[in-house]
Amino acid sequence: MTDEPAGRPVRGFSTRAILAATRSPKVEQHPTAVPIYQSATFAANDAAEFAAIIAAGSGYTYARLDNPTASAMAAAVAELEGAESGFAFGSGMAAIHAALAALVRAGDRIVATRAVYGSTRSLLDRVFARFGVETTYVDATDADEVSAALPGARLLYLETISNPTLVVVDIPELAERAHRAGALVVVDNTFASPYLCRPIELGADLVVESATKWLSGHSDVIAGAVSGPERLVREVAAVEVDTGGIVAPFSAFLVLRGIATLPVRMDRHSETALALARFLESALGPRAVVYPGLASHPQAVVAQRLLRAGGGMLAIDLVTRAAALAFIDGLAIPERTASLGSIRTLAVHAATTSHRQYDGAALAAAGISEGLVRVSVGLEDVEDLVADVADGLAAARSAVPA
Repeated sequence: MTDEPAGRPVRGFSTRAILAATRSPKVEQHPTAVPIYQSATFAANDAAEFAAIIAAGSGYTYARLDNPTASAMAAAVAELEGAESGFAFGSGMAAIHAALAALVRAGDRIVATRAVYGSTRSLLDRVFARFGVETTYVDATDADEVSAALPGARLLYLETISNPTLVVVDIPELAERAHRAGALVVVDNTFASPYLCRPIELGADLVVESATKWLSGHSDVIAGAVSGPERLVREVAAVEVDTGGIVAPFSAFLVLRGIATLPVRMDRHSETALALARFLESALGPRAVVYPGLASHPQAVVAQRLLRAGGGMLAIDLVTRAAALAFIDGLAIPERTASLGSIRTLAVHAATTSHRQYDGAALAAAGISEGLVRVSVGLEDVEDLVADVADGLAAARSAVPA
């Protein structure tokens, strides 16, 4: 059976194979999952329509510019963030890069929290600095220090819960001060997720997420997102068009799958993390454990006001690198790997992984000790995790001379 018009010679086999293999099926029923639009290109009805779509920047022509599955992911994340619009990226760092590149120019200055992800600091110091963008680092828990740095700044960059020290910043207070000084506010909300906190609703202009983490939740996809008002997201999308950081269709599909269970997972992550943090606090003392859900957290009052729950991240300070590495190797449940926000519990030595770019002075300035272990609490049974962490602590004690 062919679609050849009457009277036209039958086309060759190669031509018919290509046409047959790329013909979309007719679907009358509505799918209950977002389809994976695994196509690099999209066709218009005629050349004039195609030109109009490209000129308008709406619709679909080439998947580097946009893709329906990516659009669905961006819209879903933006809705959860309480934002007007969004764009989906191939990684969290791609999202951060595009958000910053859309807002700053040569000669601008960024004020950033000193407690910031290592790759973000590298982006600021090694990439944006080369193009004439200066960065001033501040203690974001000191509102007066932030205010003192803001005059003349283009942008204030924050993390809702910092990586890896778990500092919680007062977003409404800092956003108000930044806007009064004429600066925009960008917040990395990865450690919290929009289930625990929505920075847009607290005064941020743009929010970025590494969707690799809690949003997707299974450590099987790399993705990111930027959400905010349409006028700013349009500028972010324009950067992506030129730099090519859009999320792949299948990756977007996996993030959407994860988002559907985000609240259920985050409740369980938070409950287990709190139990584990209480166990660690009883074993090591309050100064050695940092968790936003504990009363001993340095910003406990802010955390209680801004966060739905304490989240799935905690930090343990075992003082020395030897103790930290022995603790990690003494654990049986977590794999020795990177990342966070997974169904599996993950423990990493911050100084040699997430903040490997920092020298000793930078680590100290960021409040990261040589013995700091960042723990992303998974969905395993809490009793198993407590027992495993107890074994890890025993290994850490054995590694330190009496």
